[in-house]
Amino acid sequence: MRLAPTITCLTFVIVGCSATSPPQPDFHPLLATIEQRLDLAVSVAVHKWDHKLPVEAPERERQVLSEVRKHAPDYALTPDRAAAFFSDQIEANKLVQYTLMDRWNTLGSRPPTESRDLAHEIRPRLDKLQANLLFELRRVDRLAKDDCPKQLARALEQRTNDPLRHMALVRATAQLCKEH
Repeated sequence: MRLAPTITCLTFVIVGCSATSPPQPDFHPLLATIEQRLDLAVSVAVHKWDHKLPVEAPERERQVLSEVRKHAPDYALTPDRAAAFFSDQIEANKLVQYTLMDRWNTLGSRPPTESRDLAHEIRPRLDKLQANLLFELRRVDRLAKDDCPKQLARALEQRTNDPLRHMALVRATAQLCKEH
């Protein structure tokens, strides 16, 4: 008979603890969207290789960051938070492009893949992903950040075995756990 009150008390303690724990970030949707953007970095690199263009595109970067700042409030994000996050996306994409171009220079050619139009095909897809990334950033920002760097590292570790992709994801999420 004395066991029943103890079990009841323990049940309330366990349920009470789990009910008060804040939800932890689910990075999967954000990381999947970042990966879609990184996939386009390959097409950008092919286009730039074929047209002998530099990886650096400062005017395009300014345009992207300006658009992100402008639309940040629509997603309940500060312009600075959105711009910092997108700066990381840009740097991650350039990391992929530089690495691929280095490989292709070493080999003397790029892989035989179809070149896609940067202005009319790739950039519109990047722009469309911008809204998804802002939405997912806000979703992650609303969740608790308890032990965020460790949780993010675990999530990144589970994404890929490709060292370049892993490093690009690390770069793309460099400020994700930063207080904003």
